[in-house]
Amino acid sequence: MFPSWDTHLFQLINEAHQPWLDGPMEIISGKLTWIPLYGILIYFLYKQYKTECWKSIIYLVSTVVFADQFSSSLLKPLFKRLRPCHVESFQSWIHLPAGCGGQFGFCSSHAANSFAIAIGFYLLSKNKFAGVALILWASIISFSRIYLGAHYPLDVIVGALVGGIGAWGLFKAYERLIKKS
Repeated sequence: MFPSWDTHLFQLINEAHQPWLDGPMEIISGKLTWIPLYGILIYFLYKQYKTECWKSIIYLVSTVVFADQFSSSLLKPLFKRLRPCHVESFQSWIHLPAGCGGQFGFCSSHAANSFAIAIGFYLLSKNKFAGVALILWASIISFSRIYLGAHYPLDVIVGALVGGIGAWGLFKAYERLIKKS
């Protein structure tokens, strides 16, 4: 069902690991690592929207909830694709510096959530520099998931699409609601 290039590219990335990169990749992939960034983004929304910033924050939280639930509650149980770390034939070579996550990995919630934030913040702020920086940030998080053995490349590509398309779709609804109020 899944293309063979996906497995080959996963193996190429995962086997090219460097011991000095394991720790930084675990930090990049950590869920709590980015709390200061989220605070900065909220600060910038406050500076741009003042007392109306709560609407933007609700929109961003909604994009993450959508991306997370679509990937975790719909796609993972629907496709039931084992994470690479659970594939028995990989056990002789797979590199897992952060251990192994849940059983299923398609699609990556890390990728979906980080791209939802990146695209959502860009759509709100219209700041091209912030948009490029956040897409780069989301891409690095996504790459870390492959490096750490948690996901295949296709898992993070689809996760990025789920997050980006979800952020765009919810933004269109957000614009309609804002114009009505």
